[in-house]
Parts: sequence; C-alpha cells; structure tokens
Amino acid sequence: MKLVKGVPSFDLVSRPWLPVQLCDGTATELSLREVFACAGDVRRLVGDVPSQEFALLRLLLAVLHDAVEGPEDLDAWQELYESPDPFAGIPAYLDRHRERFDLLHPTRPFFQVSDLRTSKDEVASLNRIVADVPNGDPFFTMRQPGVKRLPFAEAARWVVHAHAFDTSGIKSGAVGDPRAKGGKGYPQGVGWAGNLGGVFVEGDSLQQTLLLNLVASDASGLHVGKDDKPAWRREQCGPDVQQGLESRPTGPRDLYTWQSRRIRLHHDDQGVHGVVLSYGDPLVSPDKHLYEPMSGWRRSKPQEKKLGRSPVYMPREHDPSRAAWRSLASLLMSQGQARTGQRDEPPAYLRAGVLKWIAELTYERLLPRDMLIRPRLIGAAYGTQQSVIDEVVDDGVTMSLVLLHEQDQRYATQALGAVEDSNAGVGALCDLAGDLARTAGRDPEAPRETLRDLGFGLLDGPYRQWLAGLGETQDPGEARRAWQRTAYRILRETADGQLAAACETGWLDDASSERIFLSRLNKAFPLRYESGADSGADPERADISKEVSP
Repeated sequence: MKLVKGVPSFDLVSRPWLPVQLCDGTATELSLREVFACAGDVRRLVGDVPSQEFALLRLLLAVLHDAVEGPEDLDAWQELYESPDPFAGIPAYLDRHRERFDLLHPTRPFFQVSDLRTSKDEVASLNRIVADVPNGDPFFTMRQPGVKRLPFAEAARWVVHAHAFDTSGIKSGAVGDPRAKGGKGYPQGVGWAGNLGGVFVEGDSLQQTLLLNLVASDASGLHVGKDDKPAWRREQCGPDVQQGLESRPTGPRDLYTWQSRRIRLHHDDQGVHGVVLSYGDPLVSPDKHLYEPMSGWRRSKPQEKKLGRSPVYMPREHDPSRAAWRSLASLLMSQGQARTGQRDEPPAYLRAGVLKWIAELTYERLLPRDMLIRPRLIGAAYGTQQSVIDEVVDDGVTMSLVLLHEQDQRYATQALGAVEDSNAGVGALCDLAGDLARTAGRDPEAPRETLRDLGFGLLDGPYRQWLAGLGETQDPGEARRAWQRTAYRILRETADGQLAAACETGWLDDASSERIFLSRLNKAFPLRYESGADSGADPERADISKEVSP
C-alpha cells in the first residue's frame, strides 16, 4: 500500500499482483500494465487455485476486448494476431480507467462497494473469499485453521475469484439491500463462472492465449451488444441490485466481469484483515450461450418445460471423474445433432464458443492446420446445496487444429472413435473384474470400479500422446487402427495380471472367464489388424462383431 494525496492506494495497473509463469520457467507477479507488455514472454497465469487462473484470464480478456473495441471481425482480429505489438493500445486504456483499478480507492474501490456494511457492522473472516480454506475439512491445505490476513496483491486476486466462483448459502445482509431479511442474505446461487464448464484455448504464451480466446464480435453464434462493456466502465455498484439488468448481459465483456457479489475489504497499512460479503447482481443460466463463449452447453428438457420454449440450453458442467480426453466430443463437435430421426431437431449439445471461433479461424486459414493447441477445462464442483466447493476441475488435451475443422471432420471422427474404442475396452476389463469377483463369491461392483479407474488411468498418457500426433498423419484411419493395437496391448496385459492373481488365490479353476474377456476385447478393437486399404471406411459402420484371434 502507498498513500496518494494522503489516501491509501493499491493501484492494480502499476502494482504487481498477477501471478505468472514466464517462458523460462520462473515465477513472478506482474501488474496489469506489465502483464500485457510482457505477454510474449509469459507462459501462463498461475492462480492460487485453478479457478482463480480462469477468473483472472477472463479479466484480462475483458480489458483487451474493451481496449481494441472488439475486434469487430476476422480482419480486425487478423491484424492484431499478425501485429508485432498487438497490445500497443493497452497502456493508454489502463491510464484512462486507472482510478477504477485501485483496490483501496475511498469511494470506488476495484470490484467493491466502498460503504458496504451490515446493520451491526460485522466484519467477517477472510475465509469467506479464500477458496482453498476448508469448510470443516482440514486436509490438503496450508491454511489452518483459516486466513487472518492477506497481502493486498493476493486479496485482489480473491476479490476477482469471489465474483466468479463464490459459493451460495447464507451471507451477510447489507444495509440498503432490500433482499436482506433479519440481517441475512439468503441463497441466490454461485458466482457466474461457477455455473460454467469453463473452456479456453491455451497457446504457447500468454499473448497467444489471449489472442486465440479473443472472439470477434461478428463471430457466428455470439451476440455482442453495441453497449457491451466491463464493470469498470459501468456505474459504481451499491449494496442493491443494479438497474437495467433486464437488458443484460450485453456480451462477453459484461459476463467476464459480472458483479455477482458485493464486497468490501477491511484493511490497515499492512494488508487486508477482514471482509464484508453479500449478494450482488443475479443472473440466470438458460440460453446465455448467445453471450458466453467460454463454456459448452447442453439442451435442457426440464428448463424447456418450465420456460415454455424450445430449445433451452444450460451450461455443460465438467465431470470431475472424467479426464478431458474422455469428454472429447464436447470439445470437437459443434452441432452434435441428437439421433432422433427428425431433421430439424435442435442439437443436444453445443460446443464452447471459443472452440467454434478457433474452428472458424482454421477454416479461413488464419491459423495453420498443423498448429497444436491445448483446450483447457476448468470448473468448480459444488456440494451441500452449493454452499461449499467440493472439487476444482483442471485438465486439458493437446491437439492439432485440424481436429476442429468443421469442413474436414475425418480427424475428429477418428479421435472420437478412439475414445469410444477405449470405453469399450475398459468396459471389457470391468466385466472381467466382475466375473472374477462373482466366482470368488464377492460383490462385483467395487472390483469393477477399481478396474475402470485403473484401465482409464493406464490409457490416459498413451491416448494424449496419440492425439497430439494425430494431425501429423496423412491417414487418420490408420492412426485409429494403431491406437486400437496400443489400447488392446495395454488392457490385455492388465487383464493377464488380474487372471494370474485370481489363479494364485484359487478363485479360478478354468479359463472360461479369460475366453469371455478376450472375446469382448476383440469386439472392442475390431480394426487393429485391418489393412490400410480400408482407411476411408466409416468407423461407425465397422463390423464390431468380427473377432480376431489374439
């Protein structure tokens, strides 16, 4: 903290607060001005938790979108991407709005309400906004029993994170908020980003990451209003809900900085020691895919019935139990039409807007087909009526851009087919575990779950390596057959170990379980011994009943 004209100040434009990993592997903190100036030498943001990285990236994207006033279209984006200094306008922009980026400003503190208070002037512990503090579970954290004080830089990061991912539950009732009852604010849902299955495209540097996720205003499927702007260009929030929410969100800049909470940090000259936290601007989830590009979406029949319209799309949240490659279809398929036989039936799932945007760039040849990108998946899984964060999902897969090409889906089809092959192969392994357990007179469910986790765990590294190299092959069909051979070998060896252990313990007195397993495994990987002459065959038409001798 420093004093500006005798008033406390922590200026986020010039003071280091954003944690980053540089391209040489070292870690440091940078100011807003520095992070854009050095973006080409920064590998990535590094949050205190993965969800914080996602929230901070969205903040930087809001700054960039607003500074370049778009970009309006592909041509404007291309000019930025090919520029030797794409962020040249950022310093002047930050200077124009510098006052709104002061964490300790006396009347307009960054992402806060200066006079926020409860009727009894209570000040809560910083545990309310620090997401890695356990709620009744003291494991896997260095913050025990809680947080008593934060440096200003870290407090600023948690303020951004709270607006994005704060839990639901009962909060302080702020004076001046008519929603408060008896001094309490009753549950109104999690922060906006907490509803999402967060997706962004990670490049080789922060500069490339920011540009790849900078979706143009005229991109198909995205609505960006002429008045779309971030929180710091709107009226300062009070304790009540902002006026005019019925016409919002206006676009990504609005959503990336959505003020879902009302916050006031309490501090001295050494740091922050308390917080007042209450509910802010509500935002419902249905059909926000028109404005929110950093999530996949699923069609919701219950919401269609409730709202009386169709289709209705809700955010497609991440499953913490599934690795990113096992959910590859949600990343690759833009219009995965439901197989209903009705030509005009709306798709069951929509791909994240940022990935559809990358597909457009690939189709327009503004990015090379053999370029490697890494879609990152970050999201929070909440528990106990969304009052706690149970898990934070953080995963990604490296792939060639050609897999996103909407006019040439050969590579995507084979990549998705390989995932289905893997699912079937692991299913055969699980069935073997169940058969062996029943033979031994045990409940088969626990062994099945154990072998499922083991099978997918063993395939995880090899599949990611195979996927990263898929774009380099001239024959994606042959690559699929190569994957089947690899997966077959891994799962066969795993099964051999299980069978040997069963024989040693006397569970198995004949080879029937082994014969059944091999039959199932052969059906899971029917292409592994086919010749390359049939490389153009549709994998969905492959004769999966064909058995090949092991």
